[in-house]
Amino acid sequence: MSIQATIEEKLKALEPAFLAVENESHRHNVPPDSETHFKVTLVSERFAGLMPVKRHQQVYTLLADELAGPVHALALHLYTPGEWEAAGQARPDSPDCRGGGR
Repeated sequence: MSIQATIEEKLKALEPAFLAVENESHRHNVPPDSETHFKVTLVSERFAGLMPVKRHQQVYTLLADELAGPVHALALHLYTPGEWEAAGQARPDSPDCRGGGR
């Protein structure tokens, strides 16, 4: 199973109303077909009443193995359904890589 698929499977524990896991590794200075940089957009009622740090901690706990190993960067955009609706169902674009070791 790919790292992306593993992340998607593990995040189902948060009962998402919407989930998008994007592999952004190709935008960074890594070998082709790498799975090291991801952006996660997750909408869940389970985030209701939680500050952003508590939401992030829930994701970090679920993805502890991936974050300890192959995943170098994880951008998180975590919303309640109401917040997602208010945001126009859109998450911010990721910035371009600054080149790393280039």
